[in-house]
Amino acid sequence: MFGLTAPRRSALLRLAATLQQQGYRFTTVTPATHQRVNDRAANRWAQGLRDIFGWNRPFLAARLPLTYWELVRRAEVIEPASPGWRCRIRLSSLDEQLYLHSGFPTTADDAVFFGPDSYRFVGAIHQWLHRYASGVQRAADLGCGAGPGAITIARACPTAEVMALDINPQALALTDINARLAGVERVDARHSDLLREVAGRFDLIVANPPFMMDRRRRQYRHGGDGLGMDLSRRIVVESLPRLRRGGTLLLYTGVAMTAADSLECNPLRTALHPLLSGSGLHCSWRELDPDIFGEELEQPGYGEVERIAALLLRVTRLC
Repeated sequence: MFGLTAPRRSALLRLAATLQQQGYRFTTVTPATHQRVNDRAANRWAQGLRDIFGWNRPFLAARLPLTYWELVRRAEVIEPASPGWRCRIRLSSLDEQLYLHSGFPTTADDAVFFGPDSYRFVGAIHQWLHRYASGVQRAADLGCGAGPGAITIARACPTAEVMALDINPQALALTDINARLAGVERVDARHSDLLREVAGRFDLIVANPPFMMDRRRRQYRHGGDGLGMDLSRRIVVESLPRLRRGGTLLLYTGVAMTAADSLECNPLRTALHPLLSGSGLHCSWRELDPDIFGEELEQPGYGEVERIAALLLRVTRLC
């Protein structure tokens, strides 16, 4: 199921549960920071569990306790890194829970990304749920990745139907494992291109889509044309008709800002204005971080961009 055999899924769940019981914690940083830290001479080889499963540093066999060897072998998540080994998955902590996601560097087409955006995204969901959780009976997390959005909603709304939707089988597999690890049973991880393969309306739709321009057009990273904002625009267009009365869309995304742009007039807001200015909708924009992934400005296509801002769009259907 979802691209992983039952024995591998079982081993990954046991691995994550064992680490969680041992008090393992790791905060995932940006790829640029991750590389800088790993490049330090003292960090050439892993010394402990955080180095192996968080920083994904190569390790000598003696550094991995025997408790974990059988689990990583069954899960098929280690590879040779002469004269030692390297783990191909990471485990990161958020809200006292662990999340399995792709190892560093995330270069594969089907990589499952988790990082600083995940923390900001979940923080925005928490803030909304603090006031409105009681009204959520049906929710969807679009492009769920490792599942932090769907799992956060399911923990706060234990009677709600929560769908975790993605086109990446690896993402669905890890979301399912992460939900089991968190002890939530009402997360339905299923394949869907946004909302196209599911029916009905929702009280809450959340999304943290890719928002970069990627020359390789990798699923986890490429946000489409328009400086990477096409997917974000599509999410808004396709989600609004699927909101129930009183339902809300929370879109966390990054927007490439040029000299002509500002919080009051960012290019995504300009593109969506004809749709969002109609009656029956209440919209708000908030800049959560003015400058993220600055290293991307060196990539082709970003020559006129001054910064990439993390924005939260909230849209509520009033009628």
